[in-house]
Amino acid sequence: MNVMQQRRAVLLFGIVFLYLSVVIVQAADRLPGEYEVIKGESSLHTPGKVLLLEFADFYCPHCHLFERVVTSKLTEEFGERLEVRLIGFPVIRGKLPTAFEMYEQARAMGKGSEMKSVLFRTIHKEQIHVLDRGLRSLLLREVGLDAKTFEAGLASGEPYKALEQGIAWGLRVQVKHTPTIVLDGNLRVSNLDIDNLRTVINGILEKDKKS
Repeated sequence: MNVMQQRRAVLLFGIVFLYLSVVIVQAADRLPGEYEVIKGESSLHTPGKVLLLEFADFYCPHCHLFERVVTSKLTEEFGERLEVRLIGFPVIRGKLPTAFEMYEQARAMGKGSEMKSVLFRTIHKEQIHVLDRGLRSLLLREVGLDAKTFEAGLASGEPYKALEQGIAWGLRVQVKHTPTIVLDGNLRVSNLDIDNLRTVINGILEKDKKS
């Protein structure tokens, strides 16, 4: 083997070694379960806690089912290690944005989770779709919010702005249907089976323990 061939062999070995090193690192960083990394989106992860963003429509029956069957069980299982945040993303035509505004205002007052549950129940179980002021007063009493403060917040327009920001966020991460689940701001999970979600969430938390 002449000098030129030796140099080529060394160069080829270096390229192969570098490639294998990258593959090994990527494999080590890869979490278990089915998911995809959203390009251009920063991670919102907090060590020891996973943020589950649920882009959902209160009028969507699939969102109601997901909330009842999957979200509630994951919340119970992971407790404080999982934060679930609904992002309003209307897809059902002909519906007023009132439910989404009510949720955003309740969230601003520290009762977002409670209002979310009440809205899903009212719309899907009780089949009430018109959320007028009279009905709102009953729901607010159930959730435990001051009606005067709540209505003033609705009238300020801030809840609608929050809804618009959520819609813009959803469009940016290419939400095409509801529910769409994004973990920690940049991991889209298309397989919404509870076992797959549990696997990915556990993988994130286990990675925190090792870092």
